[in-house]
Amino acid sequence: MPAILLPAVRPVIDHALLSRAVARGILTAAQVEALDRLAREVAAPEPERVDDDERLRFITGFADIFVTLGIALFLGAAWWLAGDTLGETGSRVLVAALAWGLAEFFTRRRRMALPSIALLAIFAVESFLAVSSMAGIAVGWGSALPGPSGSGAPAPLPYAGAALATLALCTLHYRRFSVPITIAAGAAALAGTLLALAFALVPSLDAGAFSALLVAAGLAVFALAMRFDLADRQRQTRRTDIAFWLHLLAAPLIVHPMLTTVLRSGDAPTTVSAILVLGVVLLLALVALVTDRRAILVAGLTYAGIAFGTLIRDAGFTSRAAPLSFLALGAFVLLLSAGWHAMRGLVLRGLPARLAARLPHPIGAR
Repeated sequence: MPAILLPAVRPVIDHALLSRAVARGILTAAQVEALDRLAREVAAPEPERVDDDERLRFITGFADIFVTLGIALFLGAAWWLAGDTLGETGSRVLVAALAWGLAEFFTRRRRMALPSIALLAIFAVESFLAVSSMAGIAVGWGSALPGPSGSGAPAPLPYAGAALATLALCTLHYRRFSVPITIAAGAAALAGTLLALAFALVPSLDAGAFSALLVAAGLAVFALAMRFDLADRQRQTRRTDIAFWLHLLAAPLIVHPMLTTVLRSGDAPTTVSAILVLGVVLLLALVALVTDRRAILVAGLTYAGIAFGTLIRDAGFTSRAAPLSFLALGAFVLLLSAGWHAMRGLVLRGLPARLAARLPHPIGAR
């Protein structure tokens, strides 16, 4: 029997084998053609999809939630019970040590995402509180944290030391476990160290200067986040997870001091301040579209809601200001979400081609 002639395209199944099957009567020519069509349909590439959404390695399965619940119960109970015998400092040291020990299994061996994040957060916070508590006891200060002048807070040097110690411990933790959020925890500790040192050097630092320092720290963290983002423009490695947590840290440091200052320019939010806030939020939305990171925009949504409420109240809808504010804010978020890809492409096309090509997922740059 002559060999079966198939279209001259890249083969997706072994045609020689099928020809032998037809020759031996195992398959008919019609069956071979049907198999070939099926193989080509299965092997056909899926339609190209724009993949510029932020993907989080947050939960690998429901076991992550289950283990995290167990971690919270276990460490919470350990802190509670140890407080009676070891005191506040001792209980915090114990919880930090237990968090490290649990990470040896759930992070280093099991590589579970959510428990690893929870254990790192607990380790960093408890380490800072333990060291600051030790410093407070040593000089008889208690556990108050430093703040702007006039707040009645103690001198900040011991807390600068506590933040620096936390940075060192976070560095050791990252070298051991390589949890992406650890870089953000270390950046927060470093920012805390520098802020505390600023208060130590300039005790008369006022709230306005404090807000400016927070914004400066946020911009520095944002620059670090962009460095990791630009090193993994397709967002396929650990660098993109590190960048996500850094963006999440930078967003409140930049947004909250800036917008709080605008809203507190008078006794109550006014139409002018509300318009200014919405203008800043639109600017944040532009930054979010350029960087393809939503964290900085999310940090401004609360202030956008306050601004919408102020404008609606001033328009005469006082009795329904709250629901109408939520309606406007929800519509804004949904509209931005639905048109994210198209709007980002439009924004990137408006940038210089060389700059747009260097950004993460440079869709629409050409």
